[in-house]
Amino acid sequence: MRRADEFTVGERFSLQRECDRYRPIYYAAASGDFNPIHIDPEVGAAAGLGGVILQGLCTMAWAAEAAIRLYGEPTRLKKLKVRFARPVKPGDTLTFQGVVTKVEGARVTAELEAVNQRGEQVLKGGLAEGECE
Repeated sequence: MRRADEFTVGERFSLQRECDRYRPIYYAAASGDFNPIHIDPEVGAAAGLGGVILQGLCTMAWAAEAAIRLYGEPTRLKKLKVRFARPVKPGDTLTFQGVVTKVEGARVTAELEAVNQRGEQVLKGGLAEGECE
């Protein structure tokens, strides 16, 4: 497992995830978030979303996964902050991209964002902090 002094400012990382058509249903079952905009296409359309959308916390979980892969282990991720910029829809492929911005002692800080297959930002202003002794 990497120590903090093995990270470099400017180091990049990425992760790609696909929102298949069942992902909002799977996530609803796992999280208990059965808001109809996530599972009923008619409700999503009536809300002006063009159909169902993925739960934001699922998108955030994928951002956490990208950071955890950078840090090497889940217990190292100490802080995660994101801003949702656009809904994720079934059929979207998301690319999470990040860069290490600071290494101070054991603390490794990274910024991250996510874009869909059309290059539209779905998550911005992301910040991950890890403790990597």
